[in-house]
Amino acid sequence: MKKRTIALLAGGISSEREVSLNSGEQVYAALDKSRYDVVRYDPKTDLPQLMADAASIDAALIILHGPFGEDGTVQGMLDLLDIPYQGAGVIGSAVAMNKLAAKRLYAEAGLNVPPYCIVKRGPLPELGGCIQHLELPIVVKPVEGGSSIGIAIAQTPEELRQAVEDAFRYDRLVLLEKFIEGTEVTGGVLGNDDPEALPLIEIIPGEKHSFFNYEAKYKAGETTEICPARINEMLTDRAQAIAVKAHEALFCRGYSRTDMIIQGDDIFVLETNTIPGMTATSLFPQAAAAAGLDFTRLLDRLIELSLEGRAEGRSAS
Repeated sequence: MKKRTIALLAGGISSEREVSLNSGEQVYAALDKSRYDVVRYDPKTDLPQLMADAASIDAALIILHGPFGEDGTVQGMLDLLDIPYQGAGVIGSAVAMNKLAAKRLYAEAGLNVPPYCIVKRGPLPELGGCIQHLELPIVVKPVEGGSSIGIAIAQTPEELRQAVEDAFRYDRLVLLEKFIEGTEVTGGVLGNDDPEALPLIEIIPGEKHSFFNYEAKYKAGETTEICPARINEMLTDRAQAIAVKAHEALFCRGYSRTDMIIQGDDIFVLETNTIPGMTATSLFPQAAAAAGLDFTRLLDRLIELSLEGRAEGRSAS
């Protein structure tokens, strides 16, 4: 069988560059070299070479996070170059990256989201109205971005003001969200036209972390991750169905991972990741392994799904 040429894109220019590079190293090591010739590209420096090589590339694995990687920009370029890739296309990538757009689509699909306010960069407004609406503590997030960069939980009005100012370093729009205390779970979804939910993972950050922040995500041993999540069968089925519904609401394809909070019988959708992390401590590969797909076979499946998408696109044109 002839080897396929796979372009592995990692690095980029976002604040999540180091996470991307770490993921890229592990994806490269896990790819079956008897099936693939893997060519590595860092979009920070190698986009001209990628364009020159496009005709010889069978598929791309985008292992990029944050703006200019996970937001539809690279996806659009690959579409122009006629290179299939895993995961969401331009629309799904863009709306999932924008937490405000995603919330509106979740609500349209009937999904439950925490109450929120939006603050625009400029003279810092009086935040008393948001405090009255949401009540402290309040979660502060840049509207665009990932890996919990720029996110904080404010316990006091002073902390809220500082957290908003800090978040403006990453985006011109900042999301203030009601803090929901409960069990955090994440639900992976795999597939194109008939996506299937993977086993849920329960996330328990270590005692020194107030939430699943950057360090808790990427430093081994900082977080306890339990798969399958320790919730009853009814909640498990509902949360998995919600993960699939969120995937579809945001026009995702291939795979995604949706983070949720369970409080009593209520399930709140937090956000959907269209390019879940692929490091040793990442959640999506753990869920796939629990479903019987080791890391190498998971990557095979993602490549198959990307090529399936190409075949469908061509047949429709």
